[in-house]
Amino acid sequence: MQDETEFEDANENWAWRPTSMALLETAESRILARLHNASSSRFVTLPDNNQIRTLTITAHQGEQASKIPLVMVHGFGGGMGLWIRNLDPLSCSRTVHAFDLLGFGRSSRPDFPMDAKQAEDQWVTSIEQWRQAMGVELMILLGHSLGGYLVTSYAIRYPDRVAHLILVDPWGFPKPWFRPITSLFSHFNLLGIIRGAGPLGPALVSFRRGLKRAFKDLFDDDTVTNYVYHCNAQQPSGEVGFRAMNQTVAWAQRPMIQRVHLLRPSMPLNMLLGGRSWLPNSYRDTVDQIRGQSHTQLMVIPNGSHHFYADQYDLFNREVQRICDTVD
Repeated sequence: MQDETEFEDANENWAWRPTSMALLETAESRILARLHNASSSRFVTLPDNNQIRTLTITAHQGEQASKIPLVMVHGFGGGMGLWIRNLDPLSCSRTVHAFDLLGFGRSSRPDFPMDAKQAEDQWVTSIEQWRQAMGVELMILLGHSLGGYLVTSYAIRYPDRVAHLILVDPWGFPKPWFRPITSLFSHFNLLGIIRGAGPLGPALVSFRRGLKRAFKDLFDDDTVTNYVYHCNAQQPSGEVGFRAMNQTVAWAQRPMIQRVHLLRPSMPLNMLLGGRSWLPNSYRDTVDQIRGQSHTQLMVIPNGSHHFYADQYDLFNREVQRICDTVD
């Protein structure tokens, strides 16, 4: 079986794949144009010259500007633009930073190792280097899906930099309750289908009607699905790291449930889970038990999908704001 990465390399110059970084930039700009609060965007350069695409939103002055900022980390195959329903409301009382994970969106797309721990470490190190470059001393750290897994790993390694940890339907927590058939996935990048479909790629993304429906009152066209397509039709990078870290799509090689006890006992943890998510969440009571007397709150959004920050955004924003209000 031909390795999917080799397949990608051999076809990197397919002229009929309708994407480019310029088109991704245009799609991102159309989404961010809906922001009302003051914002700025930049590429933050890391010591290895990789760059992290970063958005900062502020709507306040004086005392509020001194509050600990909220940092939002997207999930697999996403980008900071998907937080568009959340950025204005959550930045009314404190600064919000959102960035594209290394290997996704408009951030640099470096090579990732095919070892699970090394791939995870590369992401965690890049988040810390981003923090240093931004001059953020302490943060409320929120991660969705893959982002939830990575920010938990970050909080274990750099506990003094996290004032509060918020996990939104995080990926990679439970131990598999069956033996996954890994061979089917060992040579396959999940987003290769989108790239391999060439001119049909945008149509494949458009089939995600729930995604388009979640933003329909903001965009009455294909703005969001175009953004997702261009985020994921570029050179494979972050998905290679994800492939190294997973056993199958839903299960991690190194389940985070085995490391939750390493979180600093005094670090508050909130988990927000989608009641209709495709990710398993039966581990939630185990997290509470593992943390014992540590501040741990779990909330299931009854009708929330995996992307309830978009399809249940009012409830999501209200709950995240409530959590943030507990932090100075």
